[in-house]
Amino acid sequence: MDLTIESTKTLHNGVEMPRFGLGVYKMTEKQAAVEAMVQAIQIGYKAIDTATVYDNEAEVGEAVRASGVSREELFITSKVWNTDQGYDQTLRAFEASLKRLDMDYLDLYLTHWAIPETFEETYRAIERLYDEKLIRATGVSNHQQHHLEKILHKANTKPMVNQIELHPQLTQQPLRDYCASQDIAVTSWSPLARGRLLDDPILTEIGNKHGKSVVQTVIRWHLQNDLIVIPKSVTPSRIAENADVFDFTLSAEELKQISQLNEDWRTGTHPDEITV
Repeated sequence: MDLTIESTKTLHNGVEMPRFGLGVYKMTEKQAAVEAMVQAIQIGYKAIDTATVYDNEAEVGEAVRASGVSREELFITSKVWNTDQGYDQTLRAFEASLKRLDMDYLDLYLTHWAIPETFEETYRAIERLYDEKLIRATGVSNHQQHHLEKILHKANTKPMVNQIELHPQLTQQPLRDYCASQDIAVTSWSPLARGRLLDDPILTEIGNKHGKSVVQTVIRWHLQNDLIVIPKSVTPSRIAENADVFDFTLSAEELKQISQLNEDWRTGTHPDEITV
């Protein structure tokens, strides 16, 4: 796979989604967040992934306007939070997100978690936003196969993206296989397992072979597995390091070695245990 920082994945409606972007979870210090996002955009990041609950949508909008890169060249994602779910509530939450971002549209809007009582109606509202051309692509986050099956049973437009926790210790292969069978792209959140992988000897050895850090090795593993990846950092040097992954290739054996680190270990909550 010949990859660059501008490589995209074609979603099932034809929209091109960047394979590599910036996650902004926990970026709550306003000035630092804006500066980090501007730097990321200026060194070539084409996507920013935010959410209502991250409390930094306004900063995302400010960074886009300050970056010198046109809005149309960037791919902006946000998510409706659990307490805002339901059909009418989701439509209102989306309007509030657009206002905070100070944008006319979003590239992708996701249900943040599959709240049992509301996730189907929430997705129905996302479909309406798509029909009204307020978003370019529909999607969900933290949805298991059984959640997706319920949505697909009723949907006029199936989700284009499922954003899930995914890293070498949580490879989620059965869910990835199901998403592939439905032409649903997968985005990895917590792609570095919140630092748990940094001292892994196998990753260290593979990285050393390529003159790369463990972090860069893991990001490359995501990319070569046809996953969209959104590592987060507010540190300028780390933002640049995370993007420096397009000048080497992991072998099939190295990819297999990394995948074999799977322990089904989660940094976050299991989607079936979420209530609100």
